Amino acid sequence: MVVADFIEQLLNGVTLGMVYVLLAAGLSVIFGVMDVINFSHGELFALGAYFALSVVDPLGAGVGFWVALVAAPLLVGVIGAGIERLTVRPLYGRNPLYHILLTFGLVLVINDLIRLLWGTQQQQLAVPDFLGQPISFFSISLSLYNYFMIVFAALLAAGTWLLLNRTKYGMIIRAGSVDREMVRNVGIDIDRYYTLVFGFGAALAAVAGIVLGGYQNVNTGMGGSVIIPAFVVVVLGGLGSFRGAVYGGLLVGIVQTLMRTYSGTALFDLGGFPVAVPDLEGLTVFLLMIGVLLVKPQGLFGTRGAESEGGEGEILVGGESAVLGSDRRVKLGAITVGLLAIAPFALLSMGENFYVILLSEILIWAIFALSLDIVMGYAGLVPLGHTMFYGVGAYVSALVMLHLTSSFVVALLGAILLCMVLAWIVGSLSIRVSGVYFAMITLAFAELLYSTVFKLQFTGGSDGLLGFSAMMGIAGFGAPLSDIEFNLLGIELGPQVVFYYLALVLGVLSFLFARRVMNAPFGSVLQSIRESQERTEFIGYNVTRYKRRAFVISGGMAGLAGGLLAINPSVFVISPDATLAWIHSGEVIVMALLGGMGTLFGPMLGAGVFLGAEDILSSYTEQWRMIIGAIFVVFVLFVPRGLVSVPSLLASRGESGDEGSKLGIEESEVNTDD
Repeated sequence: MVVADFIEQLLNGVTLGMVYVLLAAGLSVIFGVMDVINFSHGELFALGAYFALSVVDPLGAGVGFWVALVAAPLLVGVIGAGIERLTVRPLYGRNPLYHILLTFGLVLVINDLIRLLWGTQQQQLAVPDFLGQPISFFSISLSLYNYFMIVFAALLAAGTWLLLNRTKYGMIIRAGSVDREMVRNVGIDIDRYYTLVFGFGAALAAVAGIVLGGYQNVNTGMGGSVIIPAFVVVVLGGLGSFRGAVYGGLLVGIVQTLMRTYSGTALFDLGGFPVAVPDLEGLTVFLLMIGVLLVKPQGLFGTRGAESEGGEGEILVGGESAVLGSDRRVKLGAITVGLLAIAPFALLSMGENFYVILLSEILIWAIFALSLDIVMGYAGLVPLGHTMFYGVGAYVSALVMLHLTSSFVVALLGAILLCMVLAWIVGSLSIRVSGVYFAMITLAFAELLYSTVFKLQFTGGSDGLLGFSAMMGIAGFGAPLSDIEFNLLGIELGPQVVFYYLALVLGVLSFLFARRVMNAPFGSVLQSIRESQERTEFIGYNVTRYKRRAFVISGGMAGLAGGLLAINPSVFVISPDATLAWIHSGEVIVMALLGGMGTLFGPMLGAGVFLGAEDILSSYTEQWRMIIGAIFVVFVLFVPRGLVSVPSLLASRGESGDEGSKLGIEESEVNTDD
């Protein structure tokens, strides 16, 4: 019976693994041919399942399921082709990391579109009755649908391989993936093939969504829940490797299923000591991903590591101002700080207490975005798991207040120091790779921490931590933040206002510190590394050491932002979803790019605009993320240097009149930032 149970779970793992194979095959085909990391792949996967629901509901499961299995992928394929033509194609030639940023915006758009059209309720995709029948042999009992999923996905994967390797179409796109210009010069419209490839990859994701929807359920979070495992599969197997997607998908599916079933299970007793399977459910695949990236960055079957690590295009960041000189920028900064200093008085006199809380939140995120700018805007590293420092900082600060002392000074120092240590460890391991692989390994570390927090008792598991409060003082001198209330100029000032000024002071100090560091020779070396790592190494700098130091500074600053979150009197619980979920890494990247990378003040401005827009839009519509996502896509395409570049763009447009008035479409027009 034990063997039968194991084989049954193994088959369940293969069933799940075949879904990952289809999902990862689409990702791999798109990356292998076009060098595009498609973060919206998970939402296209969900879109396929929802289209299938719309087909099955009126037609019934008997006929509707088979119709949906053909019609829904075709529809999603057309949408995928449209995405390539309208959004991805203009980015060819830029650093592949821009595709990650662009498709993150598409995630927000498509997910909210699904919520708008189909609602947020979980639904079941009906399958034909005969597929739900159980089949038993040798004490192994599985439904016929399991075997259908395995066989169907295997046939589809085999067909995809044959298409790419045994047809003229496949030969052309493989040739285009190696040398696009050569294919174009022989008279082939390679761009049209790229559109078809993207549409085909999207259709494969849709098929995976349909078969999994019939196996489990259909919900609005299904895209987000599969995209990280799908990336794990692709990275394990090797970016762009179809064979790697197959092996990696099966490996991840089996490991996930077996660990879910057997984690913590006692195996036997050895001399009075029980031997059990380690409880690593949720952690194993990320440990695998980190291990493979450290040992073989190009993955188990990847062959494109060297050319993909650095990326062919540059990351667009700010430069010297053409419209606003440095003196004028300093004056504007001073005016901004002055306005922020008097803002609580103006807001409280109008009875707008909520906006004091909102401004406090903006200041926290501004420090977080500033921390990201140090590594992304200056060192040219894009960490997709930067929220790990923000989350750890919040947890450390809350734990210090719960178990050691409620002094905010000690709590913040603890958050900063521990995050710097964490950043040194993660940085030492991650900086060994670069480009897309660096983004992926930091994402794996963040997901590892996110999953670990659920397992630890002292972190409160999924419920998080609550019951902490800060004291404004140290060594017993001071007062609890919640008790501070006083009257100034006839206005009652409470704990939230005190915290606001604390966040404002720390925000200004963080900016001044970052500016001092970046204007020092250390910052110049970082910018040199961003421009050309090889050249910097050639003139004698230890590039790895400089990157690691930047990562440590950035991690400590992100820890400060997380620590402030725990001290904020309007925050009552620190939970993994609110601090460590990967979506927060994406959001802070959006803020940095929205404001302008490599300018320090740009990401802080982006945090204000992002959260302000979120507050305004969410008061009018529940689909505010769709609008934010669309705005972000527009910025990636047309204003890649962020809001700080808008004055220069407008000035440039005014000088050139009507000629070349496409705002920021050509990179040559986007040459300054203010």
